[in-house]
Amino acid sequence: MGQFTLGDLNKEISEKSFFLDDLKKNICQIIVGQDELINKILIGILADGHILIEGVPGLAKTLTVNTIAKLVDTSFKRIQFTPDMLPADLIGTLIYNQKTGEFDTRKGPIFSNIILADEINRTPAKVQSALLEAMQEHQVTIGETSYPLKRPFLVLATQNPIEQEGTYPLPEAQVDRFMFKLLVDYPEQNSERMVLRMNSSPKSTKDVTPLISSDKIVESQNLINGIYVDEKV
Repeated sequence: MGQFTLGDLNKEISEKSFFLDDLKKNICQIIVGQDELINKILIGILADGHILIEGVPGLAKTLTVNTIAKLVDTSFKRIQFTPDMLPADLIGTLIYNQKTGEFDTRKGPIFSNIILADEINRTPAKVQSALLEAMQEHQVTIGETSYPLKRPFLVLATQNPIEQEGTYPLPEAQVDRFMFKLLVDYPEQNSERMVLRMNSSPKSTKDVTPLISSDKIVESQNLINGIYVDEKV
């Protein structure tokens, strides 16, 4: 087996990262003035890490995640977290089948590749705990059976830091599952003017078509995991 040199690694990285420029170009046609947010989300996706996005309403947090998910040809679910939500609404449950006399498994929306957990701090700790196993071990247990989640599996969660009524602070164990916590601020004035121009007509929304496959994401994640980091670093 031949020796794998640094030059070979750099060459493979350059060959397999070409899609990032096209991906960012298409995202920036819809999302304006949030370059740092876009870059950090892409880093999190490639590093196979979950991301918590915090910011006041109207900063395109949900729109950014929606756009990125649509550009990847994979399964995507947006889950609106509410105070009356139950764990079964997230992971699924066992349903009694009267015809067979047995319990059938009905899987919840967590069985997707990309999850947008919108306003994650609006749901109590009971539902938060249902996310822990999925985010850490990439599996979900329903009844006595554990079901593995297909790669890539990424949770991109949003929360509003200002509003306190009807919200629940995230448990420390839940916060620990996230690789990044991204703080989103208002864009610059020029970017805000561009947003107003883009949304001034009813036909301003652009159609988003997938650019890359989920296999390409997994391939990139595996490549990144193979990068050598020296002990000094």
